[in-house]
Amino acid sequence: MFDLAIRNGTVIDGSGSIGKVCDVGIKGDRIVAVGTDIGEARQDIDADGLLVTPGWVDVHTHYDGQVTWDPMLTPSSWNGVTTVVMGNCGVGFAPVETGKEDYLIQLMEGVEDIPGAALAEGIQWKWETFPEYMDAIEALPHAIDFATQVPHGAVRTYVMGKRGANNEKATEEDVTAMAAIVKEGLEAGALGFSTTRTILHRAKDGELAPGTTADREEVIGIGRAMGEVGYGVFEVASDLAPEEEELSWMRQIGRETGLPVTFACLQNNEDSSQWKRLLAAVEEDRAAGGTLTPQVAQRPAGVLFSWESSGHPFILHAGYQTVASLPLSERVVALNDPGLRREILDNPPDLSELPEVFTRSLLAWNNMFSLGEPIDYEPGPEKSILARAERQGVTPAELAYDTMLERSGKGIIYMPLLGYSDGDFEALREMMLHPNAIFGLSDGGAHCGLICDASMPSYLLTHWARDRTRGARIPIEKLVHNQTQRTAHFYGMRDRGLIAEGMKADINIIDFDKLTIHPPEMVYDLPASARRLVQKVDGYRYTLCSGEIIRQDSKDTGAMPGKLVRGPQSQSAIH
Repeated sequence: MFDLAIRNGTVIDGSGSIGKVCDVGIKGDRIVAVGTDIGEARQDIDADGLLVTPGWVDVHTHYDGQVTWDPMLTPSSWNGVTTVVMGNCGVGFAPVETGKEDYLIQLMEGVEDIPGAALAEGIQWKWETFPEYMDAIEALPHAIDFATQVPHGAVRTYVMGKRGANNEKATEEDVTAMAAIVKEGLEAGALGFSTTRTILHRAKDGELAPGTTADREEVIGIGRAMGEVGYGVFEVASDLAPEEEELSWMRQIGRETGLPVTFACLQNNEDSSQWKRLLAAVEEDRAAGGTLTPQVAQRPAGVLFSWESSGHPFILHAGYQTVASLPLSERVVALNDPGLRREILDNPPDLSELPEVFTRSLLAWNNMFSLGEPIDYEPGPEKSILARAERQGVTPAELAYDTMLERSGKGIIYMPLLGYSDGDFEALREMMLHPNAIFGLSDGGAHCGLICDASMPSYLLTHWARDRTRGARIPIEKLVHNQTQRTAHFYGMRDRGLIAEGMKADINIIDFDKLTIHPPEMVYDLPASARRLVQKVDGYRYTLCSGEIIRQDSKDTGAMPGKLVRGPQSQSAIH
């Protein structure tokens, strides 16, 4: 007899095969039967008219601190994610020398916009080494599974101190010491190593993240240590400048070690066709036996401007600064005052001394849109703040100001970045369909005050499979495959991502027609009452992790079957 049977659902099993109506039998934490007339169970779930999929495997998150205080790892678990991989972009909290914790906090706060106050209050530092960090987070209860990677920034500062934080050149001895720490972390069960090579990733003090300018000898030395272990993903967040130089060392690591090397492949406005060259470079590398893997997003990085956000078009205006520290309710009253409104709108700041990449974003009215309900993440140019302002006979600044005052001061302006150069998702779609691409870049747990993209796995179904009107959709079976079996296997987790006998019973049961992603909202539920953007979703009838129901109809059940994933996982035999 099964512990649980899911009956009559349309099973999209994660393999890419066409969905079919059948039953799924579960014993303990494993799927033990898939078919019809499978027999009796202690508990039945009638999934008639519903989709049955594997749980989503999200490989690009930043729950490195949150994992120490939030057993649900929200908002990812709200979106049907049953396994997350954290430790991306070279930032994390181990190894750390006692007394140097504040440096890693301000590094994470600057790079990933996670409130430092929340990290300082929420993290209980019970480790120094990376294996000790893994032991500490493993001991805590969790609803979903989590895996981690060794972060370059923490390793570099642990070995080199201020020299590492200041991006000074590593000596041969430094590289040997860093490589040993990475090797130790992998042998303890980390699934990879991560680094950053982008000038956008800066600590709160404004300095580049450690490792940003690390030379070829340093990154290849670490890669070779990974090769000695024999598993692990080498993850890179890079500006790819110079492009060929960056690709060259990544290719070398992949070809020497045979380990996968993944980099963020995005469309940027400065070179909107670069992604095509990158995909061509991947194909050439693969043909030569390499492992380069583009990690692609499923919607653009969505910057959300509001009066509560970390940034918005008026944040540098002197008039706004006079009320910026007020509680939102009082600030909204002040912002509605006609006199202050005119003071702010008529006296823009001098932006000439600021980086163009920053100032251009604050004034990109043609690429800003009101984010209403239902949400439209692929709006046409006629919906931009600029176009609407012209039709209404007002300035774009006036319309933006009033848009953010909607809903009692909680109105949101959406500015799509890195994937919207052409004003649609066609470039994203081509990247998503590339046979070597891996889905990622949701950044779950990060960018708390400006971006909320952890709903990307749900968005695959709502937008790409069901609702898209400005271009072709993507078959749901392919989308599920790419968010389950392919992401799981890429990180060596071959025990999940597929509904088949012997696989881990991580499962979503979804009302596809009613699946709805709600507008983002700012909440103050982090430690120290710090803020974060979250986004609720309806339509997940059940989410199971290891055979236990952890969420039912958008509510937590209290079950805590989640575990730390240590090292590669193989499919278990059925006993």
